[in-house]
Amino acid sequence: MYSVIRNIFKIPDLRKRIFFTLAMLVVVRLGYYIAVPGIDHDVLKALMSKDNGLLGMLSMLSGGGLLSASIFTLGVGPYIQASIMIQILSMDVVPAFTRWAKEGELGRRKTAQVTRYVALVLAAIQAIGLLYSGSKYFGVGSLLKVSSFWSYLLVAVVVTCGTSIVMWLGDQITDKGIGNGISLIILSGILVKSPQQIGMIWSKWVVSGQTFEGILKMGLLILLATAVIISVIYVQQGVRKIPVQYTQRVIGNKICTGQSTHIPLKLNSAGVTPVILASMLITAITNIAYFFNTNFIGKWFSETFSMGSFSYLLIESLLIIGFSYFYTFAQLNPVQLVDQLKKNGGFIPSIRPGQKTLVYLTKVLNRLTAVGAIFLCVIVVLPHVVAWFAGEEMKFLAIGGTGLLIVIGVALEVMKMVEGRLMRRHYKGFMHK
Repeated sequence: MYSVIRNIFKIPDLRKRIFFTLAMLVVVRLGYYIAVPGIDHDVLKALMSKDNGLLGMLSMLSGGGLLSASIFTLGVGPYIQASIMIQILSMDVVPAFTRWAKEGELGRRKTAQVTRYVALVLAAIQAIGLLYSGSKYFGVGSLLKVSSFWSYLLVAVVVTCGTSIVMWLGDQITDKGIGNGISLIILSGILVKSPQQIGMIWSKWVVSGQTFEGILKMGLLILLATAVIISVIYVQQGVRKIPVQYTQRVIGNKICTGQSTHIPLKLNSAGVTPVILASMLITAITNIAYFFNTNFIGKWFSETFSMGSFSYLLIESLLIIGFSYFYTFAQLNPVQLVDQLKKNGGFIPSIRPGQKTLVYLTKVLNRLTAVGAIFLCVIVVLPHVVAWFAGEEMKFLAIGGTGLLIVIGVALEVMKMVEGRLMRRHYKGFMHK
């Protein structure tokens, strides 16, 4: 491991990219300390204490800036939401987006530009929504020290501009740094917040409570976290390789001999997207219920789907499973896979081409998606189950559930990029045996 780290800093280009990435992340973190003018922080803390989950999800996706009421309050959260929206609309829903998805680099640039515009619109809407939510639906008073049209407009403009700056910094990291800039900004927010949460648990379990019992609990927590991290890595890296044989073909004046390869089908092809979609949908429905809080239906929604309740976790798990199947089959359409095999003269050994191949690939995808979706449900539900036994402070660990999936996913992505650059320079990488 130490030799690998030394090799990383021996490569000038890689060393420059790493330092550039760290510098940009420092700039992002500094932005979280620049406060938006006119915000009452006491009211904001009261609002966060009454939140039933949606604001917590937004805070995690923003990089942890929601509680600080900074110019980067929403961070990259609107961009993540816009990306998911555009991605779903590209799945044969909006013809223009579907066409762009097939146009290569030019299409990706068009899609990225539209995603940025949608993100800025979402940022403005969410900024206004946060200002109204405190006084109208949560009963904690106005978030603004002086309520007026110009005050609302000022906050909306500042927060939207902050989101635009964070998106630009993320693009700079992607182009000139190492890894995906947006993902690294979210990762930095989760990691920065984690020591505070762990310190709070240590203080309550060890310092304020019985020392032996507290240390025992911390030891069990560390063992559980280690087991979860290892299992997430195995699942994220898990791939089912479907063998494919290509027949001899004539391309132009060349005769291509038959060759063997495989179709890599990941155990969790959808990644963390189903978790984000499910959490945002159920918490958004719950928050809409605040509009009808005086009526029976509104009260029923608020009580039944309060964050951490059994009904909340059950519905969220069902949504995660549903979104996992939808997202996986939208990305890896078995019909398109069969058509590509047919056009290229490929077939799966011992499986008849055509309908039999389609049935086989669909069955494999169904089984893989089922395992991946159930695993996602376990990871999301686990912090809440631990909270039932170990205390409510466990529920809001920054590096739990969705945050843990994001952290490990981004870390693996960065490791693969560094590994590739090291191997191109004939150095041993992290995964080299």
